[in-house]
Amino acid sequence: MTEVLSNNTTDKVGSLVKEAEALKAKLEEERQKLNDVTLSSVAERLEMITYLNIKPRRVLKGHQAKVLCSDWSPDKRHIVSSSQDGKLIIWDAFTNYKEHAVTMPTTWVMGCSYAPSGNLVACGGLDNKVTVYPITMEEDISSRKKTVGTHTSYMSCCIFPNSDQQILTGSGDSTCALWDVESGQLLQSFHGHTGDVMSIDLAPNETGNTFVSGSCDKMAFIWDMRSGHVVQSFEGHLSDVNSVKFHPSGDAISTGSDDSTCRLFDMRADKEVAVFSKDSIIFGVNSVDFSVSGRLLFAGYNDYTVNVWDTLKAQRVCLLYGHENKVSCLQVSPDGTALSTGSWDFTLRVLGMEVKLISPPT
Repeated sequence: MTEVLSNNTTDKVGSLVKEAEALKAKLEEERQKLNDVTLSSVAERLEMITYLNIKPRRVLKGHQAKVLCSDWSPDKRHIVSSSQDGKLIIWDAFTNYKEHAVTMPTTWVMGCSYAPSGNLVACGGLDNKVTVYPITMEEDISSRKKTVGTHTSYMSCCIFPNSDQQILTGSGDSTCALWDVESGQLLQSFHGHTGDVMSIDLAPNETGNTFVSGSCDKMAFIWDMRSGHVVQSFEGHLSDVNSVKFHPSGDAISTGSDDSTCRLFDMRADKEVAVFSKDSIIFGVNSVDFSVSGRLLFAGYNDYTVNVWDTLKAQRVCLLYGHENKVSCLQVSPDGTALSTGSWDFTLRVLGMEVKLISPPT
């Protein structure tokens, strides 16, 4: 009797697996029907980027070791940076002046972020914690620090989801977590990655209920912050995904990987639509960010350079030199007029930007 039941169960499971595979094939077939044109072929009709004026404006010197992360303040003037030297520095990017320098309890401060109000900064790293500092006129802001949450491995990245009340973190324990800043309570945890989470970014909309994460499992996941569930997943990279960024439209994400490529994934098409690579580029990508319009993609590489890509045509339009070690982080300023880059050469650089387009011949 038991054998008969066992055989029936096996047969049922087998038929369900076949049914699932058939449905998968049918879904893929329907998706391919919609995939009638490539992004690059549509982009041929668009204006070309012919004038890209990017000039070095400031070199920020003060860290005594590798710069690991940086973030622009909402005021478009200040930058917070974190480093292997265990320091968190707040800079005035207009003057090179260091307004605050905070020594953390451990080295390798891997992530830092400004709050939307500009009145708080958060950071963390090998201490496994995310710590929040209020920015005041006092000399020593560390006296008012607050430890918000703790992971079971290093904290790699953090971001405030549209308010000063909550903070979202990514960790080497393969999870992301949403914390309440005031109480330190864990509001939501996000499980799904099978490797260290290296980067997170918030969707650019008012509600801010969606975010993307990139991991050493070569995947990028889109999460619903309310449910804690993955709503979309993107694969294609051949190595660790070090950086993820939402397109300003909110309909696509870009990723940068150790496989020396950047990729553009369209969330509506649920697929990869562009790969940014050249045979001559053999070094990994550590950080990516879009221009305010989304037309340009900036990528920082291990070969000390920043490549600037035309997002739609998937062509490189500019190559920026200056750093003397790998570019670990970069970010376009909130108003789109400047680009900040941080490097293992212990410095940050601020570059001014101006872009012009020309229509293609008809």
